[in-house]
Amino acid sequence: MARRGGTDKAKGKAKEMTGKVTGDREMEVEGRLDQARGEAKKVQDKAREAVRETGRSTKRGRS
Repeated sequence: MARRGGTDKAKGKAKEMTGKVTGDREMEVEGRLDQARGEAKKVQDKAREAVRETGRSTKRGRS
């Protein structure tokens, strides 16, 4: 499964930096939110994968 979140993090960093350079505080905050959203997606994917792996190892143990 491909990891999600990297695009949001990159887009967020670009927005944050653009906001800093232009003095647009709202864009800077939007960028930070996008980065947080990307990180949350990564954590969610890791949790899903851990659940899948647990299910796989439990099925192997039943044989």
